[in-house]
Amino acid sequence: MIEKLKQRWNVRNGWDVLIILLVFACTGFSVLFVKRILFEWIGLTNQSPSWIRWTVNILIILPLYQVILLAWGWVWGKFSFFWEFEKRMFGRIGGMFKRNR
Repeated sequence: MIEKLKQRWNVRNGWDVLIILLVFACTGFSVLFVKRILFEWIGLTNQSPSWIRWTVNILIILPLYQVILLAWGWVWGKFSFFWEFEKRMFGRIGGMFKRNR
């Protein structure tokens, strides 16, 4: 599994893979923490309509995830990897909205 991730992410060794996985884990926990605080601040609960919660998740939490991912990547010394990762991901998302010619 580590070898496949090294090839997929084009990294040198298993430690790089471990750090990248650690950054994803830290990001996930951080976003959950921030999301709870943000939802309490704006008054959203589990009883709030799901379309409102989904809208907040897409418009606020998703971009916030990207920023936190870059921040944790910087902390762990992998900012350039995650910057390229973000650019590829947004390129794919943007490609979904382009017209086929």
